[in-house]
Amino acid sequence: MDASPVHFVRPLDTNRPTWVAYEGGQYLGTVHAQFDTGRHWHVQSLREQHLHLDDAVRALRRPATWPDDQERVRRWAHSVLGDHHLVVLDVQTTALNNPWAVQIGLTDRHGNVLFNEHLNPLADIAPEAAALHGITADQAAAAPPFGTFVPRLSRLLRGHRCLSYNAPFDSGVLKRELLRHLRSTTRACSWLDQCTWVDAMRPYAAWKGLWSAHRRDYRYQPLGGSYEAVTNCRILLATLERIRW
Repeated sequence: MDASPVHFVRPLDTNRPTWVAYEGGQYLGTVHAQFDTGRHWHVQSLREQHLHLDDAVRALRRPATWPDDQERVRRWAHSVLGDHHLVVLDVQTTALNNPWAVQIGLTDRHGNVLFNEHLNPLADIAPEAAALHGITADQAAAAPPFGTFVPRLSRLLRGHRCLSYNAPFDSGVLKRELLRHLRSTTRACSWLDQCTWVDAMRPYAAWKGLWSAHRRDYRYQPLGGSYEAVTNCRILLATLERIRW
């Protein structure tokens, strides 16, 4: 489990689906399957439940610093949401590897739409990507290419703090588009630097607190079930609102 073995011992004094977890001979805690449906794993000492047993064990492995880490994330979320110049961005793409943009969504800090456009990626959309975001080749072909929107996006991003979930991925997609459009690495990097990029993925992982023994860090978490750009922006804002309070 995360490249570190865990041993489970079934107590003799119960006939319920309960196990005691040990790691290297050290007691981690007790987990039990939800008795009625079996769909969740309860972590007894933490009063939590997780869909997967692996995540229940990761919760038991949390470092002693986790409460302090959570507080730092809470203060970070409060600072980010308090920025009147905050914008939130999400990009849907043709694929995960060497991607081009097929949709870009941008909202203000209240979730009001600033930009919501489909784009022609001038490339094929991988079937697995289309199955997630639902953007077809015909829809993309009817949309303008990225270069059409560069002046408008520049006006919306310049001087702002730009929040994204996995900002290196989203900004990387924009950089790839900019390199194709501007034909200059220097100009592309300068365009991206007109705003301050803020990544929410690592703070959210620390907030959830599921510890990866392999990475010796908090395990990255999916944010929520949406593959529509503006919806993702609003989900991210709602998540930070929950965190900061």
